[in-house]
Amino acid sequence: MTFNPTPRQLSVIKVLIFLLALIPFVRLAYGAFTDGLGANPLEFITWNTGEWTLYFLTMTLAVTPLRRLTKWNWLVRLRRMLGLFAFFYVLLHFTAFFWFDHFFDVQEMLKDVAKRPFILVGFTAFVLLIPLAVTSTNGMVKRLGAKRWQWLHRLIYLIVPLGLLHFWWMRAGKHNFTEPLIFLVIVGVLLLVRAVWAMQKRAKEARQVRSPA
Repeated sequence: MTFNPTPRQLSVIKVLIFLLALIPFVRLAYGAFTDGLGANPLEFITWNTGEWTLYFLTMTLAVTPLRRLTKWNWLVRLRRMLGLFAFFYVLLHFTAFFWFDHFFDVQEMLKDVAKRPFILVGFTAFVLLIPLAVTSTNGMVKRLGAKRWQWLHRLIYLIVPLGLLHFWWMRAGKHNFTEPLIFLVIVGVLLLVRAVWAMQKRAKEARQVRSPA
């Protein structure tokens, strides 16, 4: 089914997605002011923001496969917003860890990062997301050049597995593997589809090189 929204319709879609993407944050803020975050508010905030980071990273990763399968090229126009919301929630996730766990003590935080592998993996994914968020504007695409920008943003293929590994280790402590397995299957399928398409593209290019002019 072909669906090509008009510029006005696309603007409405973007606004709706923006408002929906803010709901988890609004719920957290409301819960914080009304003591509605349970017996351990820090754990609730940390886990909630971490999960929503993975949701938005997965949605960002799904844009291209969905676009190619549905032929809805306009979906690409939503990818930047989804990626920036992933960064927004991972920033909240990191802030909760840095503030409530370490009270902004950089040395103690770095010691904790070095000492606990699951935190090191999550921290690495967070650091790698920073240049993607910083270079998300049209101006940065022009400044870097399309090819270099694309190569930089391929870090997403490293960031998502690192985020999944971080999530897996966190859930392993409570012997809860259901959600990590669901994420693993979805992300695995998305990456496999991309890998197949990449191999098909290389094979096609190789045939064109071998074929006579």
